[in-house]
Amino acid sequence: MSHSLSLLFYIKKSKADELGKANIYLRITHDGRRAECSVRRKVKFKEWNSKTQLALGNSVEVQEINKHLSVIKNQIYSIQQNFERDNESYSATDLRDVLLGKDKIHKMLLEIFQEHNDKVESLIGKDFAIGTFERYRTCRNHVRDFIKKKYKKTDIPVKGVDHKFITGLEYYLKTTRKCSHNSAIKYITNFKKIIRIAYANDWIDKDPFLHWKAKLKVIEREFLTEEEIQKIIDLEFKMERLDQVRDIFIFCCFTGLAYADVKKLNRGDIVVGADGEEWVKTKRSKTDTRSNIPILPIAKILIEKYKDNGLLIEKDLVLPVLSNQKMNAYIKEIANLAGITKNLTFHLARHTFATTVTLSNGVPIESVSKMLGHTNLKTTQHYAKILDMKVSKDMAILRSKFR
Repeated sequence: MSHSLSLLFYIKKSKADELGKANIYLRITHDGRRAECSVRRKVKFKEWNSKTQLALGNSVEVQEINKHLSVIKNQIYSIQQNFERDNESYSATDLRDVLLGKDKIHKMLLEIFQEHNDKVESLIGKDFAIGTFERYRTCRNHVRDFIKKKYKKTDIPVKGVDHKFITGLEYYLKTTRKCSHNSAIKYITNFKKIIRIAYANDWIDKDPFLHWKAKLKVIEREFLTEEEIQKIIDLEFKMERLDQVRDIFIFCCFTGLAYADVKKLNRGDIVVGADGEEWVKTKRSKTDTRSNIPILPIAKILIEKYKDNGLLIEKDLVLPVLSNQKMNAYIKEIANLAGITKNLTFHLARHTFATTVTLSNGVPIESVSKMLGHTNLKTTQHYAKILDMKVSKDMAILRSKFR
């Protein structure tokens, strides 16, 4: 018999009825974790012995109560023996559920995942951004496909998730799904939340992520130089779509706004600050944090360019932003026309703002972080390599003084 199991019968005097009777409860403790339930018997609190955990007296009612408690105790030990005989892991909750006849209910992994995703979807715009929901939805699809490929099943009990499952999922993401290391780790981290939910609800008795550790690889973030920015600005287009995409891309190079934030940017987000200058003051879709950004001259010109656009006025928007897919496709076309060989994406404008426009021009990293709406300075420090260029320029000035 496992010494980690303990049983306690107790009553709650404060909840006694008008006759002075209180419900008897059973507390099961196994490996430090508890589960409780009522034994569906009542006893007068004056007739309860908390030390012996039995009712006092020789009445027929007292004898029946004590016999019932003895039967329950024997049932719990028998249930425990069955688990150990079958070499199955179990928790206090499992022992209680078998006792109460609930043991046939096994929580399934994808079922839990879907319940979580449904809650996230219902809270889009309140507690979660739509991008967060989409990542969890994609993650669930990956887990579903992995289960189908590995186990030839449509779902598995959440108890079936162990360290081998996690490492197998990671390998599947990197090979079959062709995910990069960082993408795979981010999906596993999303999946980890689902397992933590199961653990918190006692649907599993141990955390399979306990010995799983992974680190994201530091990615060298590309950005445009001043010369490359100017090449794009100087382009002349016959097609309106390319002209508009170029304008929005350049606007983001000088404001640092991400795609989702520039797409929803409305006229009320352009305000006059305490310094008398115009600012963009908005909340980031991704993190719900504030971004307060002084509007530089070129960004102001672009705002003015579209201020009389009828469709934008009707929608109360600042710029005519297309879908993310189209923006990325057209910006690559623009890069080709400008003779830029870098893999241009729309998000690269945000990197360019952080590096070429701000950090390399002496704007403190703390200010850049605030404008970008980062919740952690470490996120901004990914761009700090540009500071080496700034240090080099500053030291060149110092070096010239010593000649």
